[in-house]
Amino acid sequence: MNYFLAIDIGASSGRHLLGYIENEQIVLKEIYRFENKLTSINNQLCWEVDKLFSHIIKGLKQCVFMGKIPKSIGIDTWGVDFVLLDCDDNIIGNTVSYRDSRTKGVMDDICTQVEHREIYNKTGIQFMGFNTLYQMSSVDSKHKKEACSFLMIPDYINYLLTGVKANEYTNSTTTQMLNVNTDDWDKDLLEVCGISKDIFTKPQYPGHRLGNLKSSIQEIIGFDCEVVLPASHDTASAFIASVLDLEDDGVILSSGTWSLLGTELEKPIVSEISRESNFTNEGGYNKRFRFLKNIMGLWIVQEVSRMMDYKYSYAELADLAREASDFKSVIDVNNERFFVSENMIEEIIEYCKETGQDIPQTTGEVCICVYRSLAKSYNQYIGELVSITGKTVDKVNIIGGGCKNELLNELIEQETNKEIIVGPVEATGMGNIIVQMLSMGEIAHLKQAKNYIRNSI
Repeated sequence: MNYFLAIDIGASSGRHLLGYIENEQIVLKEIYRFENKLTSINNQLCWEVDKLFSHIIKGLKQCVFMGKIPKSIGIDTWGVDFVLLDCDDNIIGNTVSYRDSRTKGVMDDICTQVEHREIYNKTGIQFMGFNTLYQMSSVDSKHKKEACSFLMIPDYINYLLTGVKANEYTNSTTTQMLNVNTDDWDKDLLEVCGISKDIFTKPQYPGHRLGNLKSSIQEIIGFDCEVVLPASHDTASAFIASVLDLEDDGVILSSGTWSLLGTELEKPIVSEISRESNFTNEGGYNKRFRFLKNIMGLWIVQEVSRMMDYKYSYAELADLAREASDFKSVIDVNNERFFVSENMIEEIIEYCKETGQDIPQTTGEVCICVYRSLAKSYNQYIGELVSITGKTVDKVNIIGGGCKNELLNELIEQETNKEIIVGPVEATGMGNIIVQMLSMGEIAHLKQAKNYIRNSI
């Protein structure tokens, strides 16, 4: 039996998932889990990439302990964040998170230099203040002059494992610096944010076999295998694992810290209405495009939980919300005030006050407010997607960790009046492993993989 390892790192945790085929199903086994959190360094919110890599090594050692050596491994993470390396391959400055405030106001400044429409026509990517284009603009000019390499977070991890520097396509598209027509970095936009095109490599597509582990890594973990580029942006991997395919009349909702709602297309839609509606065309597997909307997602509930010192599990918060289901106030989940807040509960209460709605008094009322607001936003954006694409939508495939929230699923069904298909839960890990299996010849084609996914859920 051949094993494949997905290392899936999200904004709050990471996991190592071993995958294999059994009875025409893709079986996933979590073998290692670790925490991922932001830390403040010199008043910047930063990722601890050294700590992340140490956890990756520990998880790889677990494969040896279990006696299940993977044929290949693949890394996926969130999008937009990156490192700059100097000519000695050391990280320059901090590995700053997209949630840091350094990009405040930068998007507006850039759009005074390059017209909003021109940026969208070049990239097809929606305007979000933390996109890499604006992050790069805010990097110290001295650091940009010192830079010899640009690597996104999964690219950098791959480099540590293999010694090979490569930019992966799906994550590169999230930067708003990649030209949607050439699949290469847009020189004009790079010039605007003050960085040389020489430090970038033309992105490699998912399925590219990067190479074997470095000998130094082999000695530490006790085995060798190939590193394959999956769709290294976690949402791109998750969409691969949807039961829906191009010909199906439905939308995919990747439900987690962020909610990504959309569909897969063979060609991007870079129209005036899609720009005005702020839809994005992110790269997917096999040169498909994920035409979707980024929505704040369960981050808001995660922050509510944090404000309560994690007194309740997420399942318990959903139960409390169900008990308060008569509470009808809603918030605009995409309002910037909910992106980063010192006290998310107070933020929700203040929003309800300011908009003349009933004020939540209990934990359950706070949570049902968030869940109902998410469901209403999904319905709104499905309507916008239909009007832009002309696509018929009669079903919603909810994937990712958030699909375990039965209350939210029910609210989505009520608001959208669509058929709800739930799963897979570990969509990102499954999509990661599917690309590895396709690359390594374990699966013949994507249609076969889709059949395995349907069998698996």
